[in-house]
Amino acid sequence: MLIRVSGAAVQGIDAYIVTIEASTSRGIRFFLVGLPDSAVKESHERIISAFQINGYKFPSCQIIINMAPADIRKEGAAYDLPLAVGIMASVGELSTSQLDDYVIMGEMGLDGTLQPVKGALSMAIKARSEGFKGIILPAQNAPEAAVIDGLDVYGAQNLRQVVDLLNGKPDSIRPLERRSFSRSLPDQANQLDFADVKGQNAVKRALEVAAAGSHNLIMVGSPGCGKSMMARAIPSILPPLTEDESIETTRIHSVAGFTGHGTALITERPFRHPHHTITSVALTGGGSNGQPGEISLAHNGVLYLDELAEFSRSALEVLRQPLEDRTVVISRAKYRVEYPASFMLVASMNPCPCGYYNHPTKECHCTPTVIERYLGRISGPLMDRFDLQCEILPVGFDDMSSNEKGETSAAIRERVIRARTVQAARFHDENGVYCNAQMDSRLLRRYAKAEPSSIRMLGEAMNRLNLSARAYDRILKVGRTIADMDESETILPQHIAEAIGYRSLDRASWGK
Repeated sequence: MLIRVSGAAVQGIDAYIVTIEASTSRGIRFFLVGLPDSAVKESHERIISAFQINGYKFPSCQIIINMAPADIRKEGAAYDLPLAVGIMASVGELSTSQLDDYVIMGEMGLDGTLQPVKGALSMAIKARSEGFKGIILPAQNAPEAAVIDGLDVYGAQNLRQVVDLLNGKPDSIRPLERRSFSRSLPDQANQLDFADVKGQNAVKRALEVAAAGSHNLIMVGSPGCGKSMMARAIPSILPPLTEDESIETTRIHSVAGFTGHGTALITERPFRHPHHTITSVALTGGGSNGQPGEISLAHNGVLYLDELAEFSRSALEVLRQPLEDRTVVISRAKYRVEYPASFMLVASMNPCPCGYYNHPTKECHCTPTVIERYLGRISGPLMDRFDLQCEILPVGFDDMSSNEKGETSAAIRERVIRARTVQAARFHDENGVYCNAQMDSRLLRRYAKAEPSSIRMLGEAMNRLNLSARAYDRILKVGRTIADMDESETILPQHIAEAIGYRSLDRASWGK
């Protein structure tokens, strides 16, 4: 008897349907074909044990199982459950009337207990698009898949519950109710607050502008001036994720296996801060099995690189293309995948090896050649991709000893949310565009409308600072964000002036 069971596999962040064909005939052998890896082949032993412990008899006949499409490698233990269902149905121990209605996936323990799998949200999206009635997953993955409308999601604890469901027993598991999306603000109790940052009002303003438009920002200053503290406080002023952003972010983290078991969608923007010893593969993604890297895990959030000059040159240079395209394509001999990578890059670094170049009171012991070599670790093309460049001076004693509290993150976040609301309405009809930093040249011409006096001011700055065409676009984007914060329809001269002021590292005198 030939039986077909539908499963799913994930490539990149997209899923595709895997058809498991099970056929029984006279004999005693077991064949598993269709390019399975070692983990899939080991499912035979887990299935036998699960059958015995749950009172099911493993067929004493020849079993041939094919996993189609046969030219794509099947990896992982998540095929245990559909393989077990196919074997039982092929010998008549399980009703086949509902098999065509469901996508079935799950890893089994030796006792038939189901373990969570990766990529459940992508599988649910694919199941709905292919017209399946529902999806059967381990209970830990069900809340994640239940956010998809128009699909029955069943969360099973073990093999017996799945068998009872497919056999139509009335006391079997019920589908989960759809989890409605609700925007939530981050828990301020677990985050740094800008009210605790002494002084540095100009840098706080730059961080607010960066958060309002999701612009890339770099801070350069001596040790102890507050670069890391302010960077780590950025999540406290970011707006909550929209539903579309939340689904995109959750899909990436689900594929990587980083979503919490029993949780639905990720509602807080990611904040990733890898150590400077990270490799280029860990940063961009890839590896033998194709996993998303840090730049994709930071999608719709922040990637913070502390001590930027200490990162390897090869790791930093791979950021250039994703910063422009907001996607990263990983091409290897065995696969090619594309991951989203629309993140806000925040970086901090010292101005020289000793850290005290341009310090108002401490003497720098580095020679001009050493300083130039140190700053040269950050290539010009990469530095050009930072929308805001801030030089930070140490906090004075009066500010440090003052008991006066600064503006809270909650107050700053309200202004950021208002600016993002304006941008959300502006880009409502633009697929995948949520903020000013994501504008391409076409959208920039349409939405970044500046006064003639603003354009003249920008032209003077271009000639004086010898800025690139990329810097021109980025100044307009930052100007558009500042105008949104001021609730202005057009970009006024004061908006352009402030945006130009955030290009401090482009000045010819800096670092000389």
